[in-house]
Amino acid sequence: MKDQLTKLKLRDWTETKAHSSWQIFKIMAEFVQGFETLAKIGPCVSIFGSARTKPGHKYYELTVEVAKRLAEEGFGIITGGGPGIMEAANKGANMAKGGSVGLNIALPFEQSSNPFIDVDKNLNFDYFFVRKVMFTKYAQAFIMMPGGWGTMDEFFEVATLIQTRKFTQTPMICMGSAYWSGLFLWMKEVMLETESNLSPGDLEMIKVFDTVDEVVAYLTEFYTHNKLQPNF
Repeated sequence: MKDQLTKLKLRDWTETKAHSSWQIFKIMAEFVQGFETLAKIGPCVSIFGSARTKPGHKYYELTVEVAKRLAEEGFGIITGGGPGIMEAANKGANMAKGGSVGLNIALPFEQSSNPFIDVDKNLNFDYFFVRKVMFTKYAQAFIMMPGGWGTMDEFFEVATLIQTRKFTQTPMICMGSAYWSGLFLWMKEVMLETESNLSPGDLEMIKVFDTVDEVVAYLTEFYTHNKLQPNF
């Protein structure tokens, strides 16, 4: 019986390995499609946040306004393509007639393409890691709106890439001080001061703002001294 189970497991593993080899071509296709589409848009801002935030909520409306203002400044807007904060950002870009990009991914819940994405900029992905590359390669700034685990995943990944200088030193902004203050207090008191797991300048690279004017002024000032270019 044991030998039979071992043979079955080995067969299943061999079949999985063969399937994995062919996956490379699907992964390459996702990269090619994403690069070709986003390279045509020019400088963009990636906006992250909860898929569960409803129209009328203060953070939904704040996202609409910041995306609209940034689109008016000439930035394309990149989101995860779904509802909530993502929809709000695409809506703001659409209102300003700016580039409105949606990087969709199939999920068992929450995710469905919102109606404010440009038809030619509505991309679909099967692989989270490919999608994350698309969020970061052409973004000239990252705006973190309040969100859940997905937003936190993106928050720490972007912060790590900036900290380790794996790409250009790109502005990273959290909007909504009431939402983010607890996390930043913990990072300062525990990660930085108690455990020394951060360097003194690490937290300074992330800005926390409450108003659209602060965001626009910060990015305008930053890009009077820095180039607009892909991050890698």
